[in-house]
Amino acid sequence: MAKRALITGITGQDGSYLTELLLSKGYEVHGIIRRASTFNTSRLEHIYADPHVEKSLLKLHYGDLSDASALSRLIGKIAPDEIYNLAAQSHVRVSFDSPEYTTDITATGVVRLLEAIRETGIKTRFYQASSSEMFGMVQHIPQSETTPFYPRSPYGCAKVYGHWVTVNYRESYGLFACSGILFNHESPRRGETFVTRKITRAVAHIKAGLQEKLYLGNLDAKRDWGYAKEYVEAMWLMLQQDKPDDYVIATNETHSVREFLEVAFAHAGLDWQKHVEIDSNYFRPAEVDLLIGDYSKAKKKLGWQPKTTFKALAELMVDSDIKLVTDHLAGRGRVAS
Repeated sequence: MAKRALITGITGQDGSYLTELLLSKGYEVHGIIRRASTFNTSRLEHIYADPHVEKSLLKLHYGDLSDASALSRLIGKIAPDEIYNLAAQSHVRVSFDSPEYTTDITATGVVRLLEAIRETGIKTRFYQASSSEMFGMVQHIPQSETTPFYPRSPYGCAKVYGHWVTVNYRESYGLFACSGILFNHESPRRGETFVTRKITRAVAHIKAGLQEKLYLGNLDAKRDWGYAKEYVEAMWLMLQQDKPDDYVIATNETHSVREFLEVAFAHAGLDWQKHVEIDSNYFRPAEVDLLIGDYSKAKKKLGWQPKTTFKALAELMVDSDIKLVTDHLAGRGRVAS
């Protein structure tokens, strides 16, 4: 009998890659999606179109992390072997504008899931998507599983709560509950408002003559950037271990936004300095200056390590966005950016 997995946030970047991975391993995958007036499953459409995928193994359910009773009913009905909580209001800058909503979904939503597991009594393994933003004003360089947290945004604070309550339920109730402290992970499926995708999308539009300027905030912020497709494998590996634990997933390299700009624009034969302007509206009230993760524990215990370099990641994202624009222009004519 196939293993059953439940993914919150299945329509996001990580959710779509994790869905592909689990289906390739023969899982029956259930996903929670929010009810909306328009379809929001674009990252999953290619899976349904793949003739090699058994369609009956992917099932979507309406639900929301703000609705505890619905979550409990759904978990009790599906009785998943594994639960991956990837849902969140995950944009750091937006969390300053919507701190209460961010807290309700990104923090309290974790409790609702853990309580549903506890109350239904199902035997499942739980993965919580923790974040490098929990380190904020970093106390150690590089950051590891033992580095103290110092969040610098409502999002970071909410993720700290979600992380520690997962630890608490593991220790209090004996749940198999893990947290993956994932550093920035990008891909062609990254949301268009996140800085890396904002850059590569702009490169494609500028290259095609559809856009002239790109407006950004702090170019000196340094991040540890990896490939999301590789990071979801680490999530799965955590739930295959004999004992639950928490792991940093990163590349142990740090690069500035400026460096990403240089690589992305150069790959398309463009000079970023001719197109990029600074807009103070994109600065955060409190900035996280430098993140770099030590993934040695994950390498030792999970056998996981990153494979895609920073340069290769930026270039594959640029190539993907250029193809999207080229295909769109060829199929529908020129469109506004």
